[in-house]
Amino acid sequence: MEESILKDIYEEIKSIKEQVSKISNNQIFLDNQEFIQMMHISKRTAQLWRDKGVIGYSQVGCKIYYKISDIEELLNKNYNPKK
Repeated sequence: MEESILKDIYEEIKSIKEQVSKISNNQIFLDNQEFIQMMHISKRTAQLWRDKGVIGYSQVGCKIYYKISDIEELLNKNYNPKK
């Protein structure tokens, strides 16, 4: 293979690696429906948690979104290790 082709392949792999890194840094958002299904809670409970500041969220129009990193933080903060 030519060196320029190998360089192009390397740059493409580097770009993909950066994109995967961003995803693995928990910059993914779930909408309200996905959040309540994941947590096995009602819409009302999700609303109460937002109102009380238990979970961070973003709102675009009528749509609510939660960062996966915020969900993980909530679970870790309320984690009770085995004794």
